[in-house]
Amino acid sequence: MNERNNERGDGTAQVAYFAGGCFWGLERYFQNVDGVTDTTVGYAQSAIEAPTYEQVCAGVTDAAETVQVEFDPSRVSLRTLTLLFLEVIDPFSIDQQGEDRGRQYRTGMFHTDDAQRAVYVAALEQLVDRLPQRPAVLVEPLRNFYPAEAHHQDYLINNPGGYCHVPIAAIANVKRRQKYVERIWGLTLEQFAVTQNAATERPFVNEYDEKFEPGIYVDIVSGEPLFSSRDKFDSGCGWPSFSRPIAPSLVTEHEDHRIPGRDRIEVRTSDTQIHLGHVFPDGPADRGGLRYCMNSAALRFVPRSRMAEEGYGDWIAVVDGDDQA
Repeated sequence: MNERNNERGDGTAQVAYFAGGCFWGLERYFQNVDGVTDTTVGYAQSAIEAPTYEQVCAGVTDAAETVQVEFDPSRVSLRTLTLLFLEVIDPFSIDQQGEDRGRQYRTGMFHTDDAQRAVYVAALEQLVDRLPQRPAVLVEPLRNFYPAEAHHQDYLINNPGGYCHVPIAAIANVKRRQKYVERIWGLTLEQFAVTQNAATERPFVNEYDEKFEPGIYVDIVSGEPLFSSRDKFDSGCGWPSFSRPIAPSLVTEHEDHRIPGRDRIEVRTSDTQIHLGHVFPDGPADRGGLRYCMNSAALRFVPRSRMAEEGYGDWIAVVDGDDQA
C-alpha cells in the first residue's frame, strides 16, 4: 500500500463528504486516490455539537461516520471520487457495511452545493440502470461535520494491521481503477455487465462472431491491443474465438467455479482487469490447441485500414504476419 498522497496540484482544492461504514477503511481507500490531498475522519449530521466516538456509538447523536475528502479537481474529478465510492461500498445495505451495524454506519454523500448534489444524483441514476434496486445511499445537504478524535485520524496508516471493512485489494488497486472508472461507467449496459460482472452476451448475434476482416481487437475500456485477426478462427461456438492473444502478458487467467459441474478458466485483461471471456483446450491443434472464447462486448475492432490513423501502426505486423511472434 502507498502512504497517503499529499502531493498538491495547481487546482483550487475542493472538499467532499462520504459516509460508508467505519471511517478508518474508507479514509485509507481515498488516501490512495491520485489527486486526494487530505482526508479527515469525523461525524456528520450530528444532532449534538462536537460528539465523541462513545456518544456516536451509543446512538444518541444520529451522526454518521464520515470522511472529509479534500481533492485537487485538476487531478481527480468529483465524479471519479463518487464512482469509486459507490464501487467500494454496498450501496443497497441499510445501516450496515461489512460487519459494522448501526445508524452511524449508514451510507451517504453529503453535498455543500447544488453542483455536488447533481453529480451524486447522476451517479446513482447510473447505478440503478446497472443494478435495478433502490440504493440506500443518502444524498442530502451537509448540516455539520465534526472531526473525530486524534487517534482515529490516519488510523490504518498508523495501525496497518487494524480492522478494515474495505478490502485491502481495493485500497491497493484504487489508483489504477481511477484511471478507467469514468470510461467503465460510460459503457453500454451490456458492455458493463460483461466487463464488470462477468456476464455472457448472447451467442451468434454479437458484433464480432462472424467478422474476419483484417485488423486488431482492443480492450473496450483502455484501447490496449489484445487480439489479431490473424489468430481469429471460426469455432462455431457463437462468440469470437482466437488461438492466442497478441502477447501473453496482456491477459491474466483465473479459475472460475461459478457454474456447478463446469469449471472454467476466466480471461481478464492485465491492465483494466475487465472480464473478456474464457479459454478452453479445444482449439485447432495446428494453432496451439487453445480457444480464447471472448465476448464482443469487451472488445473494439480496429480495421487494418485505420490502424495507423488510430495510433496502432506499430501493431500492423501482427495483422500482416510480418512479426516474429
